Amino acid sequence: MIATTLIVLLGLLALAVPVAAALGMLGLVLEQIYGRFPLSLAMGELAWSTSNSFLLVAIPFFVLLGEILLRSGIAERMYSALVQWMPWLPGGLMHSNIVACGLFAATSGSSVATAATIGTVALGEVERRGYNERLFLGTIAAGGTLGILIPPSINMIVYGVLTETSIPQLYLAGLLPGIVLTVLFSLTVMVACLLRPDLDGTRVPTSWEGRLRSLPDLLPPLFIFAAVIGSIYAGLATATESAALGVIAAMAVAAWHRRLTLEVLRAALEGTMRTTAMIMAILIAAYFLNFVMTSIGLTAQVNRSITSLGLSPFELLLVVIAFYIVLGMFMETLSMMVATVPIIAPVLITAGFDPVWVGILIILLMETAMITPPVGINLYVVQGLRKRGRIDDVMIGVSPFVLTLVLMIAVLVVWPDLALWLPRSAATAG
Repeated sequence: MIATTLIVLLGLLALAVPVAAALGMLGLVLEQIYGRFPLSLAMGELAWSTSNSFLLVAIPFFVLLGEILLRSGIAERMYSALVQWMPWLPGGLMHSNIVACGLFAATSGSSVATAATIGTVALGEVERRGYNERLFLGTIAAGGTLGILIPPSINMIVYGVLTETSIPQLYLAGLLPGIVLTVLFSLTVMVACLLRPDLDGTRVPTSWEGRLRSLPDLLPPLFIFAAVIGSIYAGLATATESAALGVIAAMAVAAWHRRLTLEVLRAALEGTMRTTAMIMAILIAAYFLNFVMTSIGLTAQVNRSITSLGLSPFELLLVVIAFYIVLGMFMETLSMMVATVPIIAPVLITAGFDPVWVGILIILLMETAMITPPVGINLYVVQGLRKRGRIDDVMIGVSPFVLTLVLMIAVLVVWPDLALWLPRSAATAG
């Protein structure tokens, strides 16, 4: 049963069937082969119950927030301000790419949106400043992955819904690892440019006057982050309500800069509808697949297979990490989360691992999958923005950052308090 599932899934993905359709078709195939009842009759109820979740309403809000920042030019102003502060480091503007991704991640909740937004405003600098194109592209693809680790995060919401884990605790748990990973990405660039100076580009001329003048353009992401995260921990809003507050804050910032026009709103709403429709299609198909797998006993069979291995908790953890790294090479991350977390997370939690810590570990593994060939979605986002050359360039450029993510996963495994210290401190203070 397990072998049939993997063969059918990989076959559908190899045929370039859209992810949502592939998951739904896999559910129908498993139903026809192993189902005793017409499970497909439950699809309407599953679609309604999935899309009717109050927590999932936060997803279109966060997508809209990011769209407003992009369409109104606020993201471009933020990047231009960072350019004034980063040129002295080995790697120059490549550090601006990573830090800009980190700041935008604190508002958007999406890795794809983060990579697309920063890539749109940064790619013109490659030839103008003479940077090594491969490494420059790699910083955008890797930096974009921060979108699902630094709160707020759409993937954390999905994990919280699937495992009934506190979203505010997940947000707190992702903050320190997000900052540490941002620093590690920058250190990766610095080491690469020190070892190979030809990877670096020409410095952007700047002055303290220009830096100080650019500071107001760095404030909008911090203002929006405070509105979203601050409202949750001040007890003023739920995770979903805070996402709506974030949209209001983004609109206020756009209006302050006199960029909140009907054209901007129309483009932002269109982009939000397209992205939300794609996400919800994947969620509905994945929920149907989970329902089928549970009904035919596949979920219980996987759990029994894992338990029968007689692994220690640490050995089990290594197997799960290896499983996600391999699966991430072939499967889109959101669908992979929805399809596997209901099976894998309970096994890890039963083995004694904290559910919040498991959530951050899985998010880091999803980040790795986003830049792992051949299916890493951020690779294709960056290549799509580039509109020339081969995707091999992006894959080569991002390879050092894959190793950095593996190092970050190792750090989290060795030092769990990196993720758990803030949630525990908040619980104690509360």
